[in-house]
Amino acid sequence: MRYTVILEREADGGYVASVPALPGCVSQGDDRGEALDNVREAIALYLEDCLDAGEQIPVEDARAFVDVEAA
Repeated sequence: MRYTVILEREADGGYVASVPALPGCVSQGDDRGEALDNVREAIALYLEDCLDAGEQIPVEDARAFVDVEAA
């Protein structure tokens, strides 16, 4: 499975990683690599919980990107 992960730099350092297609699936790390490693684990646990509960694994809708020019 592939999911979009949003990385946001925190003001006091470190990163927060969230997965929009998996509500509540969020992790963090001291750097981008650690945040990505941690969110991979969080995704795996999220999907495992879905399967254990007999629920379908969420599938991400098609992504779209928008380019804008800064004034």
